[in-house]
Amino acid sequence: MTFSEMMNIGLMQGFAGLSLFAVLLLMGLGLAIIFGQMGVINMAHGEFMTIGAYTIYLGSTLTAQHAPAFMPYYFPLAIVAAFGFAFAAGWLVEWGLIRHLYKRPLDTLLATWGVSLALQQSFRTFIGPKEVSPTLPDWLLGSWAPAEGLDIPINGLFVLGLTALVTGGVLLALHKSRWGLRVRATVSNRVMANAIGIDTKKTDRLTFAIGCGIAGIAGAAFTTIGSTGPTSGSLYIVDAFLVVTFGGAASLLGTVVSAFGIAQTQSITEFFLAGSMAKVITLSLIVLILMVRPQGLFASKVRR
Repeated sequence: MTFSEMMNIGLMQGFAGLSLFAVLLLMGLGLAIIFGQMGVINMAHGEFMTIGAYTIYLGSTLTAQHAPAFMPYYFPLAIVAAFGFAFAAGWLVEWGLIRHLYKRPLDTLLATWGVSLALQQSFRTFIGPKEVSPTLPDWLLGSWAPAEGLDIPINGLFVLGLTALVTGGVLLALHKSRWGLRVRATVSNRVMANAIGIDTKKTDRLTFAIGCGIAGIAGAAFTTIGSTGPTSGSLYIVDAFLVVTFGGAASLLGTVVSAFGIAQTQSITEFFLAGSMAKVITLSLIVLILMVRPQGLFASKVRR
């Protein structure tokens, strides 16, 4: 194998790590808002991702059956719908359950775990136990070859662009919008935020729903790289919590850095070792770093 061929393989493997990074970052962003900003341990976060993935599949199926001429255009609209359905589900869960459990993190863990199991069973009952995949538009298929022997999947480029757009939008909203101002005030001092007229209960509900909506977008991105089943979201929930914890519970910048580090480490080690051993090495490195820096890569804020 020539040096050029080795470089191309290394670059393609690194790009595979970027695709994993995109999904982990979108999952981690939602968790960073919910867990880091609100102190809620949402074990059902993976199922909100699955809601987004199933929305893409249903959108693909309905479009193919009733409006096949619209197939090249359905995907962007389905992503918006994935955010909307996951957002609505998150709003209902916060209203019906989470709002009664604030400042009780262990109870939120158990309650959302129950929600996770209930949603998984609902997926099996109403959609089916088998994994499914949407029909992707033609413009998402194929690859881009910037050099001979180097093929970069177009769907991976799209997912990276989508992730950059969502990440930039979240950062902009947190620092430039009225919602972001209310969130930062509530995180800093809930009592004072209430005293100056901020409806912290409404802010909590909206924040939880937005975090779930971002998980729905992660599910939409996931459909471009894998099939969807009732337990698809649970495969990513541990990695998503690692991303948030490793980066710093309330740091969105830390979420970006840790998602990139975890995805690239896992992707590169999988090239040389079995997938299970690559996971072990990745987890071991995270544990060692957290032993030295338990607050994560970036210092986290504490909700008062």
